[in-house]
Amino acid sequence: MKHVCYSLIAASLLPASYAIANDTIYPVTLTNCGTEISVPSAPQRTVTIGQSATEILYSLGLADRVDGTSVWFNPVLPQFAEVNEQIERIANDDPSFEAVVNKRPDLVAVQYEWHVGPTGSVASRDQFHELGIATYIMPADCDTKDNSTGGDGTRTAAFSTESIYKGITELAEIYDVQDAGEALVADLNAREEHAIDLASSLNLPEDLSAVFWFSSTDLGVSPFVAGQLGAPGYMMEKLGIRNVIESDEEWPTVGWESIAKADPDVIVIASMDRRRFPADDIEAKREFLRSDPVTREMTAIKNNRIVEMDAHAMSATMRSIYGLESLAEALANMSFHE
Repeated sequence: MKHVCYSLIAASLLPASYAIANDTIYPVTLTNCGTEISVPSAPQRTVTIGQSATEILYSLGLADRVDGTSVWFNPVLPQFAEVNEQIERIANDDPSFEAVVNKRPDLVAVQYEWHVGPTGSVASRDQFHELGIATYIMPADCDTKDNSTGGDGTRTAAFSTESIYKGITELAEIYDVQDAGEALVADLNAREEHAIDLASSLNLPEDLSAVFWFSSTDLGVSPFVAGQLGAPGYMMEKLGIRNVIESDEEWPTVGWESIAKADPDVIVIASMDRRRFPADDIEAKREFLRSDPVTREMTAIKNNRIVEMDAHAMSATMRSIYGLESLAEALANMSFHE
């Protein structure tokens, strides 16, 4: 069922707050992540800093407006593999400010505020704006989130897919492709509802619990696991799963002893191409979980309830809805009533 097309789902599934009626009137002025931006005309040249922004633009039919991409965790969605090969990948990770500017973009579309923000690792928004280059940060990384705390930031309220739909709708307005934006939101909303309905039909245990392991700086040290309020927290809440990690941080580090004591029923592990840390390798994750004297005693390991998920789906992105689908489908193939 993964990535089944729901494009023909009735328009009534589109959240009312994102219904689109009219063509764009330029200039487009809006407040984006606390900064007022003005776009004088539909951007013709775009650089993306973050896979989420890239894939949303591709999904809106705007690949021909993308002149460079950067910051990749997973392979591009299969339907965009061919077109993606024709677009320059400026960097797998953080690009330099100069590399972005040298592409002469009208707009830079950004996934994470820590890349382009007050203390951006690539540049500040002001640095781009001084050159007449507009910036757009995906709202999922700043709505209900405080990025001034450093690192991955702290959620001030739970992530909601409303922020994904908001980003799609605003980008559709900026590029004057409102019909494509409306269709994409309807498609994602249908997927979301389908996954929730599937989980509700499974007769899952009332206190089903899970932990999401993104990575670790080294195998055996405290891992980066998902807090309550980020995208994995959204998945668990929607599917009726209790997160054993109680932190509001996006990705706190928690010791394996504490996780083993909480004894989650399911462990979801991130799959990624990135190899910044040893635990980025999903096979290394699996080997550690099955061999470490602490982790191998957990219920999830003994019952082989390990779910692989794209790392990109664990971030607050369009793929979080695909992650919700894949988790519901994995639960459908598990037994909890031995």
